[in-house]
Amino acid sequence: MEKQTLNSFPVIGITVRTCNADGSAARDIPELWNRFMGANIAAKLSNIAGSEIYSIYTDYEGDYTQPYTTLIGYKVEHLDHVPEGLTGIMIGGRSYEKRTVKGNLHKGMVYDAWVEIWNSDLQRAYTSDFEVYGAAAQNPEDATVDIYISLQS
Repeated sequence: MEKQTLNSFPVIGITVRTCNADGSAARDIPELWNRFMGANIAAKLSNIAGSEIYSIYTDYEGDYTQPYTTLIGYKVEHLDHVPEGLTGIMIGGRSYEKRTVKGNLHKGMVYDAWVEIWNSDLQRAYTSDFEVYGAAAQNPEDATVDIYISLQS
């Protein structure tokens, strides 16, 4: 765990509105990942600012038990042109707690990390939280993923 202050940055991708409380997220988010992997989003973007894939949780109606939006996409240089069918958002600059998780993606290592976060005493801001899937996440059986949790000021 490491506290970091990040500058704001834009991301473009595909979204779904979901909720943890009723189990919708367990269906909706894997379905969103499947859509993302089949859609070749990168080919639709002319201003990608890196090869990392971002999975963002934002537009919370309250805490993690309330509805929120998940966006899976890429960091871009700007939001001047958002292709049709995609959504662009700006991740606000603020303090985040960074957690790095390692293990098998197919065995729920990221979900397990979120369960720990939900049960922690972190003073969360519920603005935008996100996961970063970079080069170290390419082998799903031995992946490293960074999770950033927005913190209250």
